[in-house]
Amino acid sequence: MAKQDELVFLPLGGVGEIGMNLALYGYGPSAHRQWIMVDCGVTFPGPDLPGVDLVLPDIRFLAKERKNLKAIFITHAHEDHYGALADLWPGLNVPVYASGFTAGLLEAKRSYEKSTMVEIPITPFTAGTVVNVGPFSVEGVAVNHSIPEPMSLMIRTPLGNVIHTGDWKIDHEPSLGPLTDEARFRQLGDEGVLALMCDSTNALRDGVSPSEKDVSESLRKIIENAEGRVAITTFSSNVGRIRTVAEAAEAAGREVLLLGSSLKRVVNVSRDLGLLDGIKPFIAEEEYGYIPRENVVVILTGSQGEPRAALAKLSRDEMRNVALAAGDTVVFSSRAIPGNEKAIQDIKNGLVEQGVHIITDSEALVHVSGHPRRNELQKMYELTRPTVVVPVHGEATHLTAHKELAEQSGISTVPRVRNGDVLRLAPGTVEVIDEAPHGRIFKDGTLIGDFDEMGIGDRKKLSYVGHVALNVVIDARFDIIGEPDMVAIGLPVYDDEGDEFEDTLYDAALSAFESIPRARRKDLDLLQESMRRAVRSTANQIWGKKPLVTVFVTKV
Repeated sequence: MAKQDELVFLPLGGVGEIGMNLALYGYGPSAHRQWIMVDCGVTFPGPDLPGVDLVLPDIRFLAKERKNLKAIFITHAHEDHYGALADLWPGLNVPVYASGFTAGLLEAKRSYEKSTMVEIPITPFTAGTVVNVGPFSVEGVAVNHSIPEPMSLMIRTPLGNVIHTGDWKIDHEPSLGPLTDEARFRQLGDEGVLALMCDSTNALRDGVSPSEKDVSESLRKIIENAEGRVAITTFSSNVGRIRTVAEAAEAAGREVLLLGSSLKRVVNVSRDLGLLDGIKPFIAEEEYGYIPRENVVVILTGSQGEPRAALAKLSRDEMRNVALAAGDTVVFSSRAIPGNEKAIQDIKNGLVEQGVHIITDSEALVHVSGHPRRNELQKMYELTRPTVVVPVHGEATHLTAHKELAEQSGISTVPRVRNGDVLRLAPGTVEVIDEAPHGRIFKDGTLIGDFDEMGIGDRKKLSYVGHVALNVVIDARFDIIGEPDMVAIGLPVYDDEGDEFEDTLYDAALSAFESIPRARRKDLDLLQESMRRAVRSTANQIWGKKPLVTVFVTKV
């Protein structure tokens, strides 16, 4: 007997954690499901992943299902929703549907990275567009967010309709459109919505998100009242905020300088699409020093404490043509992503030491989130009237708060879902029926692999305990020829008695060698291991730590 068709939801990233959003929708019997993928994002590594450039979702599951994957839909061009596409798409090679802004940023990024990134063909897809792929019919629905051209998705299937909200909020006066299309969401609710997969980022926050118009007014006053230069750092993708700052600067008689390659790429794409029409050209870095301090506004990258970003360099006074001085003002027009607080504080400390005045969202309304608060979530329930609400996009605390809110709002079915859970939406009981392989992989330079393949574990150890390399050459009688070579990296220079630490370890290795009877020195592996253990043991006795030790024994 043939197995029945099922509609399932499978998140591989972004559910139970921040970033790396990647969701799959499957239709058909379990052995022959067809899939579409929504978003393909990255997250950024913390200090626990030394050397790693990006963290990507593990798509082992998709590697096996490649022939059944029909398309990829990108809701918007934030890194946590599209940033992994360039690295993961070549292994999938399926049609990609995205907005013109997303396509423009991908191409700009490819031009910037040159030969390291393949060209991804993008099929234009905007709000109001309907695409039919396999058993799915996908419609884009306009929403407001902190980036141009975001959208939710209405996914129609023979077993019911699903709305995947992506990132959204309700703002009736944004600095840059679109508005969230409440009328269309109500129409979709009339049509019937089986399940609402909904953004949970601000599910802990009561009320309604402030409007971008209020932020614009606050930034305008700050720029008008500042006595020196004003530098404003924000997310480079927030084109509406960039436009707001540029308009306020012009009204105050100030010129605008952009700092940061990602910011410049976004602005170039935005100008090509007409999103910055009416904004006059920005000045070059070389002009900065010739303009009076009270006539300059700088928009720059680095709001998350990135050490190589423009703001971090300014805090260390490392830029050639641009510097800040006592009496200037820096505005953090952004929120701190969890985990970045220490890096951001280090930058603030550097600026304060220079006499720079700092304004954050705790002192003034200089930033609003692009995600819905609790009243907005309830408004979405009211518009769409789903049978099922699935909290997505957030950490465990956000998902749990969202689940409780949905239940309090009268939604009877609110399943608990995390990355890797295969959630059956229809037919029958809504429940988790399986678990798919999931996790994280890492981009390190030009290579991609898992934790062990990238050597991250050993790299972490090296960052804590250093490394000792010892090279020993022995003759036919199994005696040492000359003096062994030892190099210690990342270890203290002196021991507790003031002797050179490397010399102490060297003596320990030679003692271990000499303790082995000549007859047993034929076993080179034994020699290597005995000296390795001696070096680690001696280091531990003196230092309290065991370095990584590599011993080479060569017989001539």
